[in-house]
Amino acid sequence: MIAGVLQRLARVEPGETRAVFTALALFFCVLCGYFMLRPVRETVGTVLGEEEVSTLFVVTWGASILVIPLYGLLCSVLPRSVLLPLIYGIVSGSLIGVWALLEANPDSHGAARFFYVWISVLNLFIVSVFWTFMVDMFSSGQAKRLFGIIAAGGTLGGLLGPILTDVLVEPLGRNNLLLISAALFAVAIGFQLSLLRIWSVRREQQAAESGGHGHERPIGGNPFAGITLVLRSPYLLGFSLFVILLASATTFLYFDQMRLMKEAFPDENDRTSMFARIDYIVQTLTLVTQLFFTSRIASRLGVVVLLTSVPIAMIGGFVTLAALGSFWVLAVVMVIRRAGEYALTRPGREILFTSVNTETKYKAKNLIDVVVYRGGDALSAQVRAGLAASGMAFSSIALCGAGVAFAWAVVGFWLARRHESEPTPQTPGARHAA
Repeated sequence: MIAGVLQRLARVEPGETRAVFTALALFFCVLCGYFMLRPVRETVGTVLGEEEVSTLFVVTWGASILVIPLYGLLCSVLPRSVLLPLIYGIVSGSLIGVWALLEANPDSHGAARFFYVWISVLNLFIVSVFWTFMVDMFSSGQAKRLFGIIAAGGTLGGLLGPILTDVLVEPLGRNNLLLISAALFAVAIGFQLSLLRIWSVRREQQAAESGGHGHERPIGGNPFAGITLVLRSPYLLGFSLFVILLASATTFLYFDQMRLMKEAFPDENDRTSMFARIDYIVQTLTLVTQLFFTSRIASRLGVVVLLTSVPIAMIGGFVTLAALGSFWVLAVVMVIRRAGEYALTRPGREILFTSVNTETKYKAKNLIDVVVYRGGDALSAQVRAGLAASGMAFSSIALCGAGVAFAWAVVGFWLARRHESEPTPQTPGARHAA
């Protein structure tokens, strides 16, 4: 039954069914665990205020700079069969630790700041780790067919997570939601182990056919190799610029959301519920797109459409926001931006990494996904704060956002054309992929 449904939705071939279903279930647990906490983080942000959150964006960037080399070191010394389950175990344990900190200091702004920063680092990191293994496991052709349906598993989790938050925030309290999230990451370990077994069998079969060996080894190399890989590759530098522009457009909208949400909903629990409702509207729209359109767009229209459609839509969104600025207009623009990113931009980004070597996938990709993205956040937050402090009108700031979105679309077009015209882009060591 499951195989039939998957085959109808995404042209999943018989030998791929188990891997796709397990990946889908893993991503479900990961995003359900995170999206339970996202509304809580957004509420904490409105309590701390725009100025402090702008500073925390810089702190988050600094924290991500510390996390990624540590992850690079683990990649160098641990085989993936140990590394990936360990990551989800660390995430689960850290959430329990943050819960204990918040329980011991319920009114502490320091504890609130720590929670905001840690969740902001965590959300990009766990998604990047998941997709890194996906681009390692599937070829570019498979990715175009399968990444949409796999992403839909995460969207189902992203849909259930805020619903659970909306329902449970009053009876359980915000802090106790962290324990449920921690349990979901513990369940994710089991699915990751199952997926690793499938991957291991496939490696052994490929090794037997080619006369090589199928034994898994650590990736090796320098923990800081991601930096040199990016700096030596025009392709990865272009990808980094794409991520910076994506983060900048998102950040411009984010600070408007904070201000308008606080004005529209003075009560903190009401804000948490509204953030949760926006989340599950986003996830519902994303799910429909992923199930019925993403794979078809990727296979028939190519990566160009995946990478340019959202930034083009955001040009119109920012212009509309400049003309008709209100909370509800902003909410619609945010929903379109986030649903489009999850359903189209994210799968498109991951397809770009299917043709690079293993070290690039595990080190450069995570550097870009987390450190470069959060650097874009931090930079754009300071730029936006400077524009606001200079007295620039809200409408003018929105038009600046439209300019950022235009540049984002141009870079996305260049990357997609480069990927499709050159199946193995010039990244260091790409011809020696593991």
